[in-house]
Amino acid sequence: MPILSTVRKIPGGLMIVPLFLGILVNTFIPGVINIGGFTTGLWRTGVPAILGLFLFCNGAQINVKQAGQPLSRGVILTIVKFAIGALIGMLINAIWGPWGILGITPLAIIAALTNSNGGLYAALSSQYGDANDVGAVSILSVNDGPFLTMVALGATGMANIPLMSLLAVILPIVVGCVLGNLDENIRIFLEPGTKMIIPFFAFPLGAALNFSQLVQAGGPGILLGLLCVVLTGFGGYYALKIVRHPNPAVGAAIGTTAGNAVGTPMALAAADPALVELAASATVQIAAAIIVTAILCPLLVNYLYKRDKAKAGTCVAAA
Repeated sequence: MPILSTVRKIPGGLMIVPLFLGILVNTFIPGVINIGGFTTGLWRTGVPAILGLFLFCNGAQINVKQAGQPLSRGVILTIVKFAIGALIGMLINAIWGPWGILGITPLAIIAALTNSNGGLYAALSSQYGDANDVGAVSILSVNDGPFLTMVALGATGMANIPLMSLLAVILPIVVGCVLGNLDENIRIFLEPGTKMIIPFFAFPLGAALNFSQLVQAGGPGILLGLLCVVLTGFGGYYALKIVRHPNPAVGAAIGTTAGNAVGTPMALAAADPALVELAASATVQIAAAIIVTAILCPLLVNYLYKRDKAKAGTCVAAA
């Protein structure tokens, strides 16, 4: 039975199929992955360890002679992601106030659009880009959590940059990079891990989500997810296209909402009680956006990648 080849025919299949299966299992039979032991560790709670190994393997593929590329790409994509989310949220707040428009609040927009799913970005950049693109996640990780959202809301005095959390993301990449550059055999040995591990952290990422979140959020939550994919996805794509990245479709991989973004509104409400009522609706909408972006973003990246390759082939044929 050609299961693997079938999965690979699906855009971003190695990521999106296990993720979708994880959502299905958590929605209808969550008890299966909650029995404890190795089962729960592999299919529910093991994301940090598995994703850490994935980053380690990718770090080993980075050539120190090209170390500036992960840094520059990470900075560009982080700025684009933050700028789009912050500007749109502030604009809607200025025109329609804190309760926003079409049921979507500025708080939900800023929290969802300025936070990207680092695991999904790493998987997509590994498939459609190179190790330098994956290494950019060490910079992108700064948008995890409420810090940039607080900056966008003008509440920087209530937050501290999570330096230890940032270090926790960077360290596996750095150690892998050091070992890979010290010994070429280590780089070759770890190379299969840059793709083989993807399904193993995709499933538990999905197992943290539930389709009932989509139903509860309704239209505003789904619309929020669509806005995130389209606006920040195309924003990242054109940003890398401007700097002449060989595969700018990788930039569209920031068109996601991070899983931990669902806790951002309540974190802000803890700092500012005036946000409590807004935080409740924003939390549900962000949960829906996480699911929508996890499904649609790989499709967008795949579409842009194939379109660019087709155009390049046409240009070569014409020449």
